[in-house]
Amino acid sequence: MAAQESVSAWRPGIPGVVEVFHARFTEYAYPMHVHEAWTLLIVDDGAVRYDLDRHEHGTPHDTVTLLPPHVPHNGSAATADGFRKRVLYLDASRLGEDLIGPAVDAPDLRDPLLRRRVGQLHGALTRPGDELEAESRLTLVGDRLRAHLRPRAAVLPPARDPALARRLRELLDARVVDGVTLERAAASLQAHPAHLVRVFSAAYGIAPHQYLMSRRVDRARRLLLDGRSPGEVAVATGFYDQSHLTRHFRRLVGVTPGRYRLSGTG
Repeated sequence: MAAQESVSAWRPGIPGVVEVFHARFTEYAYPMHVHEAWTLLIVDDGAVRYDLDRHEHGTPHDTVTLLPPHVPHNGSAATADGFRKRVLYLDASRLGEDLIGPAVDAPDLRDPLLRRRVGQLHGALTRPGDELEAESRLTLVGDRLRAHLRPRAAVLPPARDPALARRLRELLDARVVDGVTLERAAASLQAHPAHLVRVFSAAYGIAPHQYLMSRRVDRARRLLLDGRSPGEVAVATGFYDQSHLTRHFRRLVGVTPGRYRLSGTG
């Protein structure tokens, strides 16, 4: 493999995601092949051209491409500089076989919001400890994809179920340190994961994973002012490690945990 070509692949342990695949290729060209899973693709640099169902398509960097399972396709760089892509392989629990036909007809989606959400999902999947965020973002991506593939379906109003939203908040409050996956929360509350995300966001103006991280950061602030080290605080408040704490703490407070701790000793 040439020096400028690279591949990174892993299975993230998020329900519905078979594999995450990041790659940079310059000269490699995929032959015709099929996948058992759905292929959700974004291109960060360059462009890809491919054939699907005997029709030629292209994926510039502002496009989200959705290739259905069992349908042959190939792929190669559309420019001399090659391309850099990020791919999610999703199983049928996220997108059903009834959507294969619409995806064959229109695999390339020009949707800036969807493009941004897919990028955010990839970001969450690369960060240990952000599994609830990844599940929530995957749910929103799935909703957006289905809206594209079923354009004539009735547009549902924002979900409103204050009682269910409150029950999810109470569950998150009870598991601030231990955390909870969206799948387990849905099973416990007997609700669909996508519905949980929608009703919680509608009720509180914040996604479940954002609420949980806010609660953890609040606890971390108190412990830091008690004089405990950032490493100890990360473990005590449910973060994956100190860097995980630092990332969320800095985003919500504006400074690192270490600087925040020192500010309380003056």
